[in-house]
Amino acid sequence: MNCRIEELVNKQRAYFETGATKKPETRLQALIRLKLSIQSHESEILEALKQDLGKSAFESYMAEIGMVLSELSYIRKHLTAWARPRKRPAPLAQFPSSCQVIPEPYGVTLIMAPWNYPFMLCMDPLIGAVAAGNCCILKPANYSAATSAVIRKIVTEVFPEEYVAVVEGGREENAELLNQKFDYIFFTGSRRVGQLVLERAAVHVTPVSLELGGKSPCIVDLSANLKMAAKRIVFGKFLNAGQTCVAPDYLLVHREVKEELLRWIRLYIRRMYGAHPLYNENYPKIITEAHFDRVCGLMEGKDIFLGGQSSREKQKIAPTVLDHAELTDPVMQEEIFGPVLPVLTYKTVDEAIAIQKKVLNGAKPLALYLFARDKTCIRKVLEQISFGGGCINDTIVHLATSHMGFGGVGDSGMGSYHGKLSFDTFTHEKSILKKSNFLDLPVRYQPAQVWKMKALRIFMK
Repeated sequence: MNCRIEELVNKQRAYFETGATKKPETRLQALIRLKLSIQSHESEILEALKQDLGKSAFESYMAEIGMVLSELSYIRKHLTAWARPRKRPAPLAQFPSSCQVIPEPYGVTLIMAPWNYPFMLCMDPLIGAVAAGNCCILKPANYSAATSAVIRKIVTEVFPEEYVAVVEGGREENAELLNQKFDYIFFTGSRRVGQLVLERAAVHVTPVSLELGGKSPCIVDLSANLKMAAKRIVFGKFLNAGQTCVAPDYLLVHREVKEELLRWIRLYIRRMYGAHPLYNENYPKIITEAHFDRVCGLMEGKDIFLGGQSSREKQKIAPTVLDHAELTDPVMQEEIFGPVLPVLTYKTVDEAIAIQKKVLNGAKPLALYLFARDKTCIRKVLEQISFGGGCINDTIVHLATSHMGFGGVGDSGMGSYHGKLSFDTFTHEKSILKKSNFLDLPVRYQPAQVWKMKALRIFMK
């Protein structure tokens, strides 16, 4: 496999050098073929996601297939305009001249995707890479093998391997891919593996995007609509059984409204998942036994307000709410990535901000959610807490648009994508100044003279 990966990278580099991928019409046709292929294989994608993660068809279409198709439509609509050179103002000191920025693809790119949304988090970056004119190697997650197989089928149907190819496998294949020289690497996954990707990319001075994670807080203010907050918190937290990088990781609720909020949360968990979630066929499973054991361990010895049940046979953990959580608890020392929601309380907004900054020693979260109607509260939280992105009075849906970028900051990642930013991520902007030959102002040339200094001060200020 090692030789195969190296040959594949070289093959793509040779193909990229032909210029075939740079033509906007070629990119558009490739995206059209990709959309048609996804639509024709929809039932296979749904079945694969059910097999890998136990996702229902409803959840799989809403959170994976539908988002990919929406992104495809948006980028196809705007691609031609984005790919054109763009004029820029020329400085007076360079008169007479003209300036332009020419978008060009990086070349051969690598996309490494995770297992929790294995279709969407593989395809969304691919759309940006192809739209920008790159060749690409996709590395789906090994844990979601059924979805990886369908991705390989679709990609093989749409692209020759010298254009886009899929490499399946585990750590050995990951390591060998990172030994190769790519022109851009896009990684989605854990902070630990992201650090490794960054280290290996540095060897070749390869630019990267890292979409990582973190403990994303959900703050519920005294002024919040508690019924609506509960419904949207339950939706965002327990989607994909909590295995979502932007899921609310813990709840910070004003002490005066905690009891009422928890009553509403209990109501909506039962409405959405039933009295016995472990037997709900539409409720997803935990990806591996090791992950199942880790999440179950985080609940041990805690005050369980609701849930706590689990089934090793079904590999499921019921939606669980832990009351009276403390910052020193194991569940507050790492990203949960499962259907467990610890609850902490606060007295003032300033205290809530201070608590958030103590979590994981001030690491910046990928997302933040605030339920509030008080404008002062909203302003304080947005001004004083740094995070990748988030919602006011909702959870996770800020990433479900092609009109805004999605990405982390600090420990939660670097770079942003979706819509125009997906195109920009995989694009180098080449800056060109074109100078006229008809006039050559002498002010910049030696010998230095007083009048030249005066002219420079006029032009350059």
